[in-house]
Amino acid sequence: MSSHDNEELIDYEDEHDVIPNGTASAASANGAAASAVDGEVNKDKKNFSGIHSTGFRDFLLKPELLRSISDLGFEHPSEVQQECIPQAVLGMDVLCQAKSGHGKTAVFVLATLQQLEPVNGEVSVIVLCHTRELAFQIKNEYTRFAKYMPDVRVGTFYGGTPVQKDAEILRDKARCPHIVVATPGRLNALTRDKVLDAKNVKHFILDECDKMLEQLDMRRDVQEIFRATPHHKQVMMFSATLAKEIRSTCKKFMANPLEIFVDDETKLTLHGLQQHYVKLDENAKNRKLNELLDTLEFNQVVIFVKSVARAVELDKLLVSCNFPSISIHSGLAQEERINRYTAFKAFEKRILVATDIFGRGIDVERVNIVINYDCPPDADSYLHRVGRAGRFGTKGLAITFQSSEADQQVMSAIQQRFEVAVPELPDHIDPATYMTS
Repeated sequence: MSSHDNEELIDYEDEHDVIPNGTASAASANGAAASAVDGEVNKDKKNFSGIHSTGFRDFLLKPELLRSISDLGFEHPSEVQQECIPQAVLGMDVLCQAKSGHGKTAVFVLATLQQLEPVNGEVSVIVLCHTRELAFQIKNEYTRFAKYMPDVRVGTFYGGTPVQKDAEILRDKARCPHIVVATPGRLNALTRDKVLDAKNVKHFILDECDKMLEQLDMRRDVQEIFRATPHHKQVMMFSATLAKEIRSTCKKFMANPLEIFVDDETKLTLHGLQQHYVKLDENAKNRKLNELLDTLEFNQVVIFVKSVARAVELDKLLVSCNFPSISIHSGLAQEERINRYTAFKAFEKRILVATDIFGRGIDVERVNIVINYDCPPDADSYLHRVGRAGRFGTKGLAITFQSSEADQQVMSAIQQRFEVAVPELPDHIDPATYMTS
């Protein structure tokens, strides 16, 4: 069995793959959704209670940004965008927790592009995230929103690629990115070796901040990079779940941040997402999966498994049965991982078999079904897995295979924590309940 077989999430370097049981996690995402604003303030802390609509023009953004927002078809900011962007564009520190699919990425992308004054050879913005795929995705978001800002350069740096190439880019003033999106291990190495000059950094962002600050080795890398940047800078942190103990850690990096978070964990459940479980023997999983893929209507499906070996074998089985399947896991070379992610996002494949490497923050618009072939280890993992379906308030379906007493305990914990009923899968589900028209 591979050393990666028991991973929960691949991070920036393979030697840090394993995380302790019970750590909090959830999904973050990008995009724009329904609009709302909260009128209540309690000691800087706000809860969403949706009152009035607004438009992106109200934020007085640069014309170039408004033009790209219009091109992308976004009309109204989401709740979290409405709350955060006005303060974020003014340089205020932000600590934000909001549920999956509500546009957290767009907050820091727009806020930093609005304030950016690009200078050749100077890195102004550092964005850290815990997986290479998420770094790749965030870089693409910057590219989309900076469509009419040709002078702005964005670069991604992460493990699994030649560090010398990164060094060549950073040392070349004509190619050095103004915005760096990176995983902590690789960026710490570049900073430590004086390849990346961080003295001009004005904005420091952590996406999936709880994931990076809970794990001590990753937190150490984040801290080292943070220390290399100027004392006065804007710090923004985002996640879908933020335990109270991690909030206090986050605020040690910040100065009187605007705090946006959902106090009630039951609000973290995803509206529009239909959730079911199937009780079955381990040996019956393949037969049931084939049956579901044959009978359910879907745009794209993500099937989660617990190990690299199972991802490889299940993908082979599906391909042999003529299903349009592809797999993503840490056993792949980095270039191949990105190629497969891009192919799935481009709708070249309709079924993805993945380990939890794909669970957090990754956004593919057409995914409307998630199948937990292997039950997740805890409620947090469940939340960020099923968050891949039903993005931006659309419909979706999550089905979890339950084949042991441990699986049953996890499903009970999920229902108790999020106060959501997850009933047994019926013989027939009306496609209208999980297919967005």
